[in-house]
Amino acid sequence: MSTDTLSRVFAALADPTRRDMVARLSEGDATVSRLAEPYRMTLQAVYKHLRVLEDAGLVSRPPGPQPRPVRLEAQAFDLMDTWIERHRNRVEQRYRRLDAVLEEMREDEHEQGHGDGHRSRPEAAGHPDDA
Repeated sequence: MSTDTLSRVFAALADPTRRDMVARLSEGDATVSRLAEPYRMTLQAVYKHLRVLEDAGLVSRPPGPQPRPVRLEAQAFDLMDTWIERHRNRVEQRYRRLDAVLEEMREDEHEQGHGDGHRSRPEAAGHPDDA
């Protein structure tokens, strides 16, 4: 599957009705008429949504007479997982580097605070109201 396929997958899932159809199909295969039940749209509109999902490789319907079950295709989800995990890993690496820098800064501050023992605290600076 190519990047173009990934674009089609994400574009197909951009629609809430299609995401709902995918969620329902994750529970098991269903006929088009069963998939259409909760929606206030024509069967023709449901077929249009399914065509987008099919073109993206998210669902398939075997050839043959009606009723044909609609089923999810794992390859499209594998493609999304690969893409998402690659970027998640990059972000997590950035956060680990940031955490390391912040920890190093905390250690430096801690060492400076306990270094020579002559460091004065702001409260001991002789504020005019303290007299």
